[in-house]
Amino acid sequence: MDPTIRPYDPDTDRDAFWALKTGFERGLGAGTGGDEKAKLYDAKLDDEYREGYLEWVERCLVEEPRAVTVAAVEPDAVDGEKVPMTGQGTQLVGYVFVLPESLAYIWDSAVLNEIYVTPDCRGTGVADGLMDGAIEVAQGQELPLERLVLDVDRENDRARSFYERHGFAHWGEMVARSLE
Repeated sequence: MDPTIRPYDPDTDRDAFWALKTGFERGLGAGTGGDEKAKLYDAKLDDEYREGYLEWVERCLVEEPRAVTVAAVEPDAVDGEKVPMTGQGTQLVGYVFVLPESLAYIWDSAVLNEIYVTPDCRGTGVADGLMDGAIEVAQGQELPLERLVLDVDRENDRARSFYERHGFAHWGEMVARSLE
């Protein structure tokens, strides 16, 4: 598999990108917190959330046209799973989303918001290409601290190993509290 790593195009990639986003969200819910977390993540993926999320992505793209990078392959290049088709006649197998520079003050760093690769394409180098794209976007930002940060579940050994291989090191820990 030789994916094309390219900027997200909301005109042709929107539906395929949303399919990947739902895979990302369901993977977070299912893999890192039990049935209750999985139900919460799955329940939010309604039409209202979809439109709100995709509109937010498009606002981010106005500021940083390369905020979202996708990995596209030729049709039927992936066996074993249904891969979303783009309006360009390719299939998306992954994406990475780096927040625009104006949001760097959240962590005083570039923020890798999301990275996702379809299960059948993990371990094929797709994530490496996406991470290279994310680092390139982050290096182009003027930042208070020259860092690229992300949130990773401490129980996700595969992801932690991937990030460590790309030079990431532990830098604090995020905690959360319900607002209900």
